[in-house]
Amino acid sequence: MADVDARPVALDRRTFLAASGATFVAGCASTPRVRTPDMQCLPRIDASPDRVVRTVAGLRPYRDSGFVVSSQMLDDSLLVHNYGHGGAGITLSWGSSELAVNLGSIVDRGAAAVIGAGVMGLTTARLLQERGQQVTLYTDKLPEETTSWVSGGQIHPASHYRGGAVTDGWRQQYAAAMAISWKRFLALDPSTYGIRWHDTYQQSRRAPPEWMRPYYPGFTMVEGPQNPFPLPHMQRYRTMYVEVPRFLTHSKADVLQAGGRIKVRRFETLADVAALGEQLVFNCTGLGARELLGDTQLQPMRGQLAILQPDPRIDYAYSLSVGYMFPRPDGIILGGTFERGEERAVTTTGAIASILASHRQLNGESCAA
Repeated sequence: MADVDARPVALDRRTFLAASGATFVAGCASTPRVRTPDMQCLPRIDASPDRVVRTVAGLRPYRDSGFVVSSQMLDDSLLVHNYGHGGAGITLSWGSSELAVNLGSIVDRGAAAVIGAGVMGLTTARLLQERGQQVTLYTDKLPEETTSWVSGGQIHPASHYRGGAVTDGWRQQYAAAMAISWKRFLALDPSTYGIRWHDTYQQSRRAPPEWMRPYYPGFTMVEGPQNPFPLPHMQRYRTMYVEVPRFLTHSKADVLQAGGRIKVRRFETLADVAALGEQLVFNCTGLGARELLGDTQLQPMRGQLAILQPDPRIDYAYSLSVGYMFPRPDGIILGGTFERGEERAVTTTGAIASILASHRQLNGESCAA
């Protein structure tokens, strides 16, 4: 974690894991524990290469100074920006999009255009429709081709800003977006949108700040025999996990069912945007905003994941020094990497092998052994 105080902070588990994993993996292998009658035990995953069903990579749209929700006049149009959420896109989606829609509601401009069909574009479109507006969604990538589609889907903000680079005003946006998103995900039908709750183990010396406590239900420090891992500084809480392909598929269907249209189109310049018939436009282009707006703060942070065969025994998750694991019905998500400046959304043999090896080291020390 970054600067822990009463203000929003970066919960950058992925950066921490990538930097410190090797040290703790070696430690696990050398410090097995003897099981005692009151020891908490969990079923361990099998991270063998032959259990891998697919590998994926995505480019997180990261900015040191955090996501952008702002507006500007573009000729006769109002252009509202909603991009740059790093590794917190799914988590902050509904809230960030509601902040953006609120900016667009200052004036009545009739039909709206949304550019981008990832999680920000789809949630922005749905919120506009709920306010009675006709929406056309323009995109050069359909939802299944976006970075959002390959996201892990833990409802927990991570890897989306650097503490010293953000303003107090931005922190207020972050806190508001988190509160709105949490409430919205709670209200969704879990079976339709693929939302499940799991106990989650997190390795950290620091407790969450007060403003974040509502998003850590059941938070407790886990020590002694109640710690199921051979690692120190363990915490446990419950949170939601989203089967992201299911969520995006149903969100797209909701947009279409409510009368929305999707048009495949690429925008090279702001002049292309200004030429649209709609005078209310939402920019949800993620990393694409780097070229469209010339936002030089935006940079890709590549994340690679290995997905194992589903295992119904695994009903918990973790974010530890050796990596993170989320169980989903479509597979067990193993991460991960946080590769600054990588421009290609491709997996590498070495990174995937390292992810699997890290999780195997941890799981070889099951307390049930």
